[in-house]
Amino acid sequence: MKKYILIAVSMLLLLPLESGAQFKEKEIVDPGGSNRLVDKTGLSQDQTLVLSLEDALKIALSENVSVKVADKEIERSQYAKRGTYASLFPQVDGSASYQRTIKKQVMYMDFDMGKLGGMAAGGEEQTAATELPGAGGSGSAAKDGFEVGRWNTFSTGVSASMPLVNAQLWKNLQISGQNVELAVEKARSSRLAMITQVKQAFFSVLLAKEAVKVYREVYDNALESFTQTERRYNVQKASELDYNRAKATVQNAIPQVYESANSVALALWQLKAVMGMDLDTDIDVAGSLMDWADQMIFDVVREDDIALDDNSTMRQLAIQAEELANTVKLQKYASLPTLALSFNYSINAMTNDFNFSEYRWSPYSFIGLSLQIPILAGGRRYHAVKQAVVQRDELNMQLRDTERQLKISVRQYLSQMETKMKSYQSAQVAEETARKAYGIALKSYNVGRSTITDLNSAQLSLTQAELGVSQAIYDFVVAKAHLEETLGHDFTEK
Repeated sequence: MKKYILIAVSMLLLLPLESGAQFKEKEIVDPGGSNRLVDKTGLSQDQTLVLSLEDALKIALSENVSVKVADKEIERSQYAKRGTYASLFPQVDGSASYQRTIKKQVMYMDFDMGKLGGMAAGGEEQTAATELPGAGGSGSAAKDGFEVGRWNTFSTGVSASMPLVNAQLWKNLQISGQNVELAVEKARSSRLAMITQVKQAFFSVLLAKEAVKVYREVYDNALESFTQTERRYNVQKASELDYNRAKATVQNAIPQVYESANSVALALWQLKAVMGMDLDTDIDVAGSLMDWADQMIFDVVREDDIALDDNSTMRQLAIQAEELANTVKLQKYASLPTLALSFNYSINAMTNDFNFSEYRWSPYSFIGLSLQIPILAGGRRYHAVKQAVVQRDELNMQLRDTERQLKISVRQYLSQMETKMKSYQSAQVAEETARKAYGIALKSYNVGRSTITDLNSAQLSLTQAELGVSQAIYDFVVAKAHLEETLGHDFTEK
């Protein structure tokens, strides 16, 4: 009776077990009349999207937020470059204005208005003197002045200008092109980093699924051992101590199964977040971690073979160094003369009323060249050049230091890969040996020649060996993904 109660409790605990990988509901069968939890671990294909690593990368390249932001930054830089090129073309502006005079200007003359009138004949003298505004007789305008202008002034026109010789502008155009190049390289860096994140998340799911298999195997072995122990206990061939130990081993295996299944769900959520997918979408990953064991055949790269030509960080720093070199020239070119072409056309009308149909419009236009020669700016241009030179030197030092740090990272990843390759080989031997030892311990226990403690110890060694194999593969492929990112390899353009 105790046997069936324990088996029923175990079944009730494991029946609702379901991970984020959409494991099928477990089935309880009774082979040969012996109740046993049968592992039907699998994936429900009806509503689950099963992704390979290539599929996950394709989705991430189109849906990942950092990739989209990087593409927008490229677009912004291209618009900025086009805006800079617009400075080479004529700049045309239209204008219109209206002015209402509140108080007219007064003009004074330094000569006798009577003499001015005397220059004409007869009655024309008096006319010239009296028609002037404010004139009150001979010499009155020279003394009191007279108002000039009209109450309303209308003006409209168009102006244009275009640089002919401007060294600073030309150099600025070159820097704008380098800004676009830098934005493209930053977008490439974002993709490389995203690919590494997707790979790591993908392999984490595979590692979690391997752990599920291991702990379910542990549970199955524990349950089988308990069944044998209980049979022997019922016929008084096993002690109560062995019975309770076997029972405790089964109960201890149950939480491990739950925790490993939950790890799969968490790993899948992380993968969906990195890819930019909806977290409610049911997905799973194809294959197993053992499929990647073939990549562990790795030729050790010599120190002299390490090349950082495709490293994104080095490329960005190289572009920035070119930009600062051009910035130094840009500041120096501020001392060079500039030549510009200008044109203006306008028409004006001045009246005392608003009778537009009778206005007399006076056109005015000109075309000209403007030469500007910088002479003295209080040392501003000199210090701007020195500042740009210091920035260039700082970047060159940063470039050399970054190269050293990256070479250290490359060597570290290579060392990790070589170590994990050796660990994998050792773990394979350990797993094979532990499995044989467990089989011997199980047979020995079944015939009463060893204790449950010996069997549990063999099971623990087998579990550690199996997890060690999976962990070695995982560490290897993750280190390889980081190495490829550092070297700028394994990148697929959109």
